[in-house]
Amino acid sequence: MGKQLDRKRSRNSRQYGDAEIIEFKGNKFQNTRVLPPIKALNPTQAQYLAALRSSQQIVVLGPAGTGKTWIAATHAADLYRAGQIEKIILTRPNVPCGRSLGFFPGSLQDKFAPWAVPIADAIKERIGDAPFDIALKRGDIEMVPFEVMRGRSWKNAFILLDEAQNTSVAEIKTFLTRVGENCVSVVNGDVNQTDIQQASGLRRMIDLIRAHGLPVPVIEFELDDIVRSGLCAMWVRAFEGEGAPA
Repeated sequence: MGKQLDRKRSRNSRQYGDAEIIEFKGNKFQNTRVLPPIKALNPTQAQYLAALRSSQQIVVLGPAGTGKTWIAATHAADLYRAGQIEKIILTRPNVPCGRSLGFFPGSLQDKFAPWAVPIADAIKERIGDAPFDIALKRGDIEMVPFEVMRGRSWKNAFILLDEAQNTSVAEIKTFLTRVGENCVSVVNGDVNQTDIQQASGLRRMIDLIRAHGLPVPVIEFELDDIVRSGLCAMWVRAFEGEGAPA
């Protein structure tokens, strides 16, 4: 039964195009395509990439368009491709700008999925749509809403907490105490874009790192680090109070 399932996974996970063949052999992901390494577009991105390669946990701060989430998701995909991790865990606090999760149809997982689209798209770019779908079904890629996080723990995983500025202090504590052995975790957010009324868990985490000298790098992007587009930079600056060109 197990061998038949592995053969089925292998057949279903082949993707032909651009000389790419993706397979699951046993429980291992294999990909014959050689991808170029992630390229830093500015010194802060280079600092971020260096921290990802040398630290078990990283905090990354800054405005939209600086590559905070894209770099983390792409690095996670590369670790998974290389077999250095077994799982990719994606999570974020469920604090919407508009409708709450309760208005979306489906299960809690279905409701959470739209929030993970930017991260999922970055991973798909690196490993392909078909293997992403297979990894998702196998549980190798998991989207974990905060509602079901208590009692969980992870090992041999890359864990990304996005929009961390919207966590409460209790929620960030819950997240940080879920991380087990052989994990890389990234806590990503913009402390200037908090959508909650209570104290931000991300701010509390940064305060604790600095007060106790904890060995967790804090990478801070500035407005000049925005790489998404000129329009993105213009609007971020406008909302930050620097104004846009007349």
